[in-house]
Amino acid sequence: MGSQQRIDKNNARLAASLVGYALEVRAEDILLPERGRRELVRARQIAMYLAHVAMSMSLSRVAFAFERDRSTVAHACHRIEEMRDDARFDSWLEALEQGVTTFVPMVVQLA
Repeated sequence: MGSQQRIDKNNARLAASLVGYALEVRAEDILLPERGRRELVRARQIAMYLAHVAMSMSLSRVAFAFERDRSTVAHACHRIEEMRDDARFDSWLEALEQGVTTFVPMVVQLA
């Protein structure tokens, strides 16, 4: 695995951990290759969205990191964008995005 792929996997773990903490589900469950329960599917969609939007990862890189198809990631991002029409959800997601964008530069600086 190349260094960019390793970074992408770590970014996926970070996004899954943050979403898992916020939704009180295990990050390991979010990252499982199986589809899982509805709440895990939604948590995974949010984590993939954060990786794409807040971490500026391409859909293909997010797909690799989460071991999903690129079209699955595109669908997840579209679903989460639709959910942002709800002001409460949008505010909640914005807080998660800020958490990611605050933390990721610190990791890059230490590398």
